[in-house]
Amino acid sequence: MQNATGTENRMRLELANGAVKLGPNQTLRVVDGAGSTVCAVEGSVWITEENQPRDIVLKRGACYRLRNRGLAIVNSLGGEASVSFA
Repeated sequence: MQNATGTENRMRLELANGAVKLGPNQTLRVVDGAGSTVCAVEGSVWITEENQPRDIVLKRGACYRLRNRGLAIVNSLGGEASVSFA
C-alpha cells in the first residue's frame, strides 16, 4: 500500500502471545514464516504455502508448522476463526 507521498508502507506485526481474529473468509498473509507454528484457536482455517504441493486445513486445536520461506496464506473457513503463532 502506498502512502500520500507515493512510497510503499510496510507493516510488521510482532505477536508476543494471544491470537489474531479473522472474519468470515478473511485472509492473513504471512511472509517468510518458515519454522513458525500456526494454531487454530477458534474455527477452521485453510493454509497454502508457496512451493508446497498441498494445502492444509486446520480445525480448532490443530497446529501446523510452516515449512517454506516466501508467502503463506491463512484464510478462515466457514465463518470467523482465530489463529496463534509460535
